[in-house]
Amino acid sequence: MVATAEIVGANAERSRTHNRQMVMNRVRKAGQIGRAEIARESGLSIQAVSNIIADLMADGLLMERGRLPGSRGQPPVQYGLNPYGGYAVGIEIRPDAVFAAALDLCGTPVASVRHSLDASDLEGVTDAVRSAMRAVTREAEAPQGRVLGAGIVMPGPFGATGLNGTGSELSFLHEVSPQEWFAGVLGLPVVIENDANAAAVAERVTGVAKGLETFAFVYFGKGLGLGMVQSGRLVTGAFGNAGEIGHIPVPSGGEMVALESVLSRMSLQRHLAAHGVRATTSDELAEAYASKTPSLAAWLDTAVEPLSAAVAFIENIIDPETVILGGAMPNGILDRLIETTRLAERSVSARGDRSSPRLMRGSSGRMTATLGAAALVINQTFTPRIAAAA
Repeated sequence: MVATAEIVGANAERSRTHNRQMVMNRVRKAGQIGRAEIARESGLSIQAVSNIIADLMADGLLMERGRLPGSRGQPPVQYGLNPYGGYAVGIEIRPDAVFAAALDLCGTPVASVRHSLDASDLEGVTDAVRSAMRAVTREAEAPQGRVLGAGIVMPGPFGATGLNGTGSELSFLHEVSPQEWFAGVLGLPVVIENDANAAAVAERVTGVAKGLETFAFVYFGKGLGLGMVQSGRLVTGAFGNAGEIGHIPVPSGGEMVALESVLSRMSLQRHLAAHGVRATTSDELAEAYASKTPSLAAWLDTAVEPLSAAVAFIENIIDPETVILGGAMPNGILDRLIETTRLAERSVSARGDRSSPRLMRGSSGRMTATLGAAALVINQTFTPRIAAAA
């Protein structure tokens, strides 16, 4: 088994932000914890931990959770997150709508809204994002000063690439730097990601990947994306386009085709439409599956070969603890895909000492990536960004 390095704190003033994030992360993982335990686990002095906790409590991010029972002498004070100490907003931009959700500091969803997108150009998207931000923070009753930031997600690829024009990207991304533009529009720190990466982070914060350090998340949006988490961190690539798995060639019916052309919500809806079945929403897809619609069953049969090839590819490239299927696809369809996938014997994941299944179902539903966008902000709040000084 390969050991992973544990990031510990450093007492240098230059790493103050790092140490705050590290302490917050320890508190989040423990639920409640005392100063001495944080010091032992982090390598910080008790005095440094005390100072950081005092700052975090003054900022409203931590609160006292009582004292540890059963201890000798004066029981140590336990500290936990203050759920109302901060809020993270997630905004998902789709070709036809903008979704927004707010999480409290503990990662609990507290509000969600949807705004129709009349025009997917820069002006139309900007107006919809502003409106969604106002509506979701109002519904969450989040004070302006308590909003930690906004995660904004959208389908890739980002920038001008050889994949543009395939039908799943947003053209306005070529006009501006999304991060700079939306940070100026919202007046908040902004993190930009593709929808698959956001969904992967959400899965790690609150889903079946909680506690996992290295996994892959196959995300069903309009197209098909791949979120990769390695040692607790997203793998994003040089230009933010890592994981564009929908465009890799896979075998299907005796020919090589792009994966998302035969395995995506877009491909499923096109297949159903060609057979006279209209299913444009998740509820309609779920009903078609429950009704054993012949054309949907046929699509599922044809999906086995390309999905099996894609899973083997992911396993051998990433060596994940598990591969997770999720996103804007009904649970029944995801479960059927998992049941029928042929897991390769010639794979690094075919091993007897596994603690997780090779293939799992994660979160599904129309808000998966939206919640993931907010989870990006939560994750950034708790994740140390620099290694300790030697």
